[in-house]
Amino acid sequence: MKKSVFLSTLVATTVLTGAAFAGTVDDIKARGELICGANNGLTGFGAPDASGAYAGFDVDLCKAIAAAVLGDASKVKFVPTTGETRFTALASGEVDLLVRNSTWTFSRDNDLKFDFVAVNYYDGQGFMVKKDLGVSSAKELDGATVCIQTGTTTELNLADFFKQNNISYTPVTVADDAEAQRQYESGACDAFTTDASGLASNRAAMADPSAHVILPEIISKEPLGPVVRHGDNNWGDVVRWTYFALLIAEEKGITKANIDEVMASTTDPEVKRLLGTEGEMGAMMGVDNAWAYNAIKAVGNYGEIFEANIGTATPIGLARGLNALWSQGGLQYAPPIR
Repeated sequence: MKKSVFLSTLVATTVLTGAAFAGTVDDIKARGELICGANNGLTGFGAPDASGAYAGFDVDLCKAIAAAVLGDASKVKFVPTTGETRFTALASGEVDLLVRNSTWTFSRDNDLKFDFVAVNYYDGQGFMVKKDLGVSSAKELDGATVCIQTGTTTELNLADFFKQNNISYTPVTVADDAEAQRQYESGACDAFTTDASGLASNRAAMADPSAHVILPEIISKEPLGPVVRHGDNNWGDVVRWTYFALLIAEEKGITKANIDEVMASTTDPEVKRLLGTEGEMGAMMGVDNAWAYNAIKAVGNYGEIFEANIGTATPIGLARGLNALWSQGGLQYAPPIR
């Protein structure tokens, strides 16, 4: 398939301007604010409340990064982006990074010249239908209309799934999750497909969540995580290791509530390096040695962030699953602070 004019222009812009974005950490310090590309409304992951303040699982990672670089989790500006606008916003320098359920793929890594520095949520694409449709498998959706976001891997996965199963569908294209939910609830489409976590988020926001069923099929791998531009390895390191610090904190039992007590009493050398009481870990990245302490103190460890925003006790109701720590049967694994 011929590359789109949009994609060619985006790649050219990124290649020509990549060098101009080296030094992002210094730019953020000079600006006094981190600019984070966010979802424009995915409950539990990233959405503004009635006053416009953003909250959610991805939002907390942005806040942690702001705390690591600037010492203050409140010094972050959230710029809402859609599936179609997010990569242009990152490539052009409108935002410093994206943290908004974006899938790590080969072409995004190479053709668009981005770096996916970590996976903060392992996901997969699924389908949701109204319970009264009487469907129990996505393979029963032959001839269905399906709400699908444009500019996403979801479009391609959907086409592959229906082709592989020799069934047909009619796409109903939408710009974002909010529009998809409106169209689906109004009956404009029989099914709604996106990442399974997104389906859980949208279902929780519906008037009667019990009237909707998420079908059992997971048809893709969707590793979601923070994205930065090629060409600024230092900034990528700061984002990556801030995320890893949240994982290590969970491994070590360090929480937002007990971090000061742990810092004062620990004999664990890695914890001392993590919290900045020994070594020069922050200085190696051009940030304060208290970078990880500030991040954890602001938002808690990875498990706390997960449970507070999207866990089983929330309306989203997601189990840890693949996103459990490696020591608990999951895939979340941080290299050592050494």
